[in-house]
Parts: sequence; C-alpha cells; structure tokens
Amino acid sequence: MTIQEFAKMLDGREMGSEMISHEEEQAEELGFVVVFGYSDDNTEFRGAIDEEKGSWDGTTIYLDGNKLLENCEEECSHWRLAKEKCKTIEAVWHDEGEYCWTYETDIPHSVFNIMEDGTGFCKGIVFDIKSLGE
Repeated sequence: MTIQEFAKMLDGREMGSEMISHEEEQAEELGFVVVFGYSDDNTEFRGAIDEEKGSWDGTTIYLDGNKLLENCEEECSHWRLAKEKCKTIEAVWHDEGEYCWTYETDIPHSVFNIMEDGTGFCKGIVFDIKSLGE
C-alpha cells in the first residue's frame, strides 16, 4: 500500500473517527505516519509515530529521526542545534475558511480530508517515516 492509497482510505472521515485501532497498527507496520488536527488545540500523530503535540493557534513541529523533538523551555544551545537538523511540519490554524487545520511540510506526503458535521475540518497528511532519514 502507498501513502496515497492510505490517505484515500481515510479521506472523508468525521472528526473523532479518523482512524480505528486496526488502521493505526497497519500504518505502524507500513512505516506510515498519519497527522491530523483534533479539536482546536492538538495535532495527532498515529502509526509509526504515536504522539500528540499541543498546537493552539498553530505551531512548528520538529521531527528528529522517528520522533518529535521535545521542546526546551530555556531554548538551550543543544536544542537549537538539534532543531536545525530536524524536518518540520507547520500546523496552521485557520480562524476563517473551509478548513480549520492544514499542514505544510517539505516531507513527501499525501493529503486527506477530515470532516466535522459534513463540512471540512482538517486537511491531514500521511507520510512514510523513511522520508525523515536518520
């Protein structure tokens, strides 16, 4: 299965029913990461990365290999250096428009739509963990 096929399988789901446990396991086995917005303040990662990131009003998410880079409250020099080596995903919150959440990244990915009461809520993404490199 490709990331495009996986995204197509998720396309059109309602918020709160984005994935079932079997699909999360399948994404993990395939090495796929599924990213989508939840509520107005979280970005969810499922599959090969299983985490959530607080994203109130949008944020930049740093991916370090196969995990999210933890924030350093003091922004120490080690953290700044680590951040420079990371791939990024920009979680964009839209106060107006058709979708509340969209994601911008240079990581090769495929897009799918999450709905809320039949209208657009989030444009989620699926990518292969191998595209993050070491």
